[in-house]
Amino acid sequence: MRAPHVLVVDDEADIRHLIQEILTEEGYDVTIAANAAEAREAIAERTPDMVLLDIWMPDTDGISLLREWQEGGRVHCPVVMLSGHGTVETAVETTRLGAADFVEKPLSLNKLLRTVEKTLRGVRPTPRGGPARGMMPPIVTALGRSRRIRELRQVAEQLALHNAPVLIIGEPGTGRGLLARFIHASAPRRDEPFMVVAGASLVADNAAGLILGVDRPGGAEPGCIAQAGAGTLYVSNLEDASAPAQALLGAVIETGRYTPLGRAAQQETAVRVLASVRPATAADPAAHGVRPDLLARIGVLRIEAPPLREYAEDISEILRYTADDLVDREHLTYRRFGFAAQNRLRNYPWPGNLRELTGLVHRLLAAGGPEEIGLGEVEKELVHAQGAQEPLVKQDLLAMPLREAREHFERAYLTEQLALCGGKVGQLARRVGMERTHLYRKLRSLGVELRGTLTED
Repeated sequence: MRAPHVLVVDDEADIRHLIQEILTEEGYDVTIAANAAEAREAIAERTPDMVLLDIWMPDTDGISLLREWQEGGRVHCPVVMLSGHGTVETAVETTRLGAADFVEKPLSLNKLLRTVEKTLRGVRPTPRGGPARGMMPPIVTALGRSRRIRELRQVAEQLALHNAPVLIIGEPGTGRGLLARFIHASAPRRDEPFMVVAGASLVADNAAGLILGVDRPGGAEPGCIAQAGAGTLYVSNLEDASAPAQALLGAVIETGRYTPLGRAAQQETAVRVLASVRPATAADPAAHGVRPDLLARIGVLRIEAPPLREYAEDISEILRYTADDLVDREHLTYRRFGFAAQNRLRNYPWPGNLRELTGLVHRLLAAGGPEEIGLGEVEKELVHAQGAQEPLVKQDLLAMPLREAREHFERAYLTEQLALCGGKVGQLARRVGMERTHLYRKLRSLGVELRGTLTED
């Protein structure tokens, strides 16, 4: 794979040579230009992957050069503006002209490198009108280098070309909703609405109004079908939707028609339905509260959101992506993960998947400290996440009598499953395949504390 080519345009020799040296050490292919004339010649000879463009230059200023490139259609790569006299007005103007970002001088090298990395990932729409990269999660963007994620992207892009419903199967926290967004953003109807509704919100009493909409004398209240229009309706955690809601969704998918409450005439819809379920639900829908006929209709096309442990080789890159994103969105102080910390996290099982990783990075950045996050900090976070109980793998079960070993296993197993379910007894019962009353008795017999821990769904 060739190194990304970056063109640096700055009239200050010290700055452009410093940027060239830093970016070259980071593995980029760098060309430098001292003014607008040299920049025009450099682009005529070779199209860069991105441009770092100074605003204040003696012959032609950077904003005028950017405007020239945009009007002439000569540059089809992102341009990041550099300025030692940055103002809000200047930043707004460069953004209006199509600049990808704006970096103030004196330059922070960490900020500059993060901006270059983020820009080269393609957070802006592609010139050919492809999917908006900003909608894509780490597991499906170009930063995923593992074979598992490359295959996932290929499957998602193929599914995006169809109009049939799609069933997204995956553990909680795997980015199922973001995968749905990627499928929508990759589809021909990407400019149509993307509507999200949580299955848990579709309770029996209000399901019809939320899905179909309501016509009243004072005005209509469109449901999620009408709001999605000719776009995509994504139902997250389908197993949490009530039986009436599931019946309504199945009818809409089957007939392509729906009737808002208070209206007699049916309406046609071109909406595409995507839905997510957990793996156990996909294997046995009836046992987990989903109508088998509905799952069969939605599951015409299927895709699996893999658990994070299946693409551990991408974790270092995802850690950088997540830290950069949180710094930009939450204005947190930038910190990077040391090699030992990265190696530890690559070998961690991540029961909470991407959601758990994002939470861990957020806590470490919010806590502050040295720029490099060390192994010790990471270990403290993991111990806190796993709880005080010693992991089951470290228990010497072979030294115990069978009955005692079984109790140790069941206690550790159910305690861990309980944590993954957020303390919700209904979810725990479905997850482990036990009847709720029997589950309560089992937890009490094992000495697992219920008060303040288990809650109803």
